[in-house]
Amino acid sequence: MTRAPLPASEVCLTPPRTPHPDDPVTLHVTPQGLGGRLRYALLGQPQLWWGLRQASRLPAPLTPARRHAFQRTFSGRLLKHLGVQLDITGLEHARGGPYVIVSLHEGIADPLCLLQLPLPMRFVARREIFGWPGIGPAITRLGHVSINPEHPLGGFRDLWRGAERILADGESLAVFPQGAIAGLQSDFHRGAFEVARRVQAPVLPVAISGTHRIWAHPFSPALQYGQRVSLHVLPPIGVRDVQDTPLEALRVQTRRAMKAAALAPGAAPARRFDPDRDGYWDGYQLDIDPDFPDLARQMAEHRAALLAPSA
Repeated sequence: MTRAPLPASEVCLTPPRTPHPDDPVTLHVTPQGLGGRLRYALLGQPQLWWGLRQASRLPAPLTPARRHAFQRTFSGRLLKHLGVQLDITGLEHARGGPYVIVSLHEGIADPLCLLQLPLPMRFVARREIFGWPGIGPAITRLGHVSINPEHPLGGFRDLWRGAERILADGESLAVFPQGAIAGLQSDFHRGAFEVARRVQAPVLPVAISGTHRIWAHPFSPALQYGQRVSLHVLPPIGVRDVQDTPLEALRVQTRRAMKAAALAPGAAPARRFDPDRDGYWDGYQLDIDPDFPDLARQMAEHRAALLAPSA
């Protein structure tokens, strides 16, 4: 027997200070202010759960055109309800494809914003998200790709197989190479770039910032309306460059270009990771970008202390 998804108001445990892959799923939303709480209760929550139910009931197999139309409409309605001020630059680069899209990652609202690009796409998501109430059945029916980043070989295999299938259908595959929403200082994993090379696909880099202010799960349940988000599409990296550039150089060059765009004057402020505030994400595949040496050293010292024998 399939259990009906719980309404959002019933899914409300406070997230732990330090997230862990084995933590129980929690989706606690607390809109800010009386007006925000009323707006969400009367309009936002019903719209969200109605859309998720509609997604989970879409006919299978789902054509790329049907998936693209549904996702773009659904995400657009949610962004409008949330009052998100989405500033997109570089839109002229989001043509053609299909691509392996690599995007910075700040929060759960990132896919909603990326879906406003004129590209049919599917996403790679952590395996535990496919078990979330309401959201899990919806993204399963929509055909998004489940991976477990804490098991690199199996995660890469699932990413590779998903990319081959999705790009063959003419859709782009969106990957968050940081693998977590810790903050700007998170390093990039190499999987997306290696997959692009193996399937001979161009890479489309996208710098996104400001989404953490909408809903900072799992750091805070606070939902904020009227936030500004910057989405900058960088020029695509063609198949020839993906093939000919050493993989490590491709990863580092792309990472630096995307973060420079997110930190450019006028962009919405990016999220900064502070382990004393956010926890150290022990158990997650989270590495710190060496371009942030002080934080990288702090994380390395923390992990060394965990491995040190007890006195």
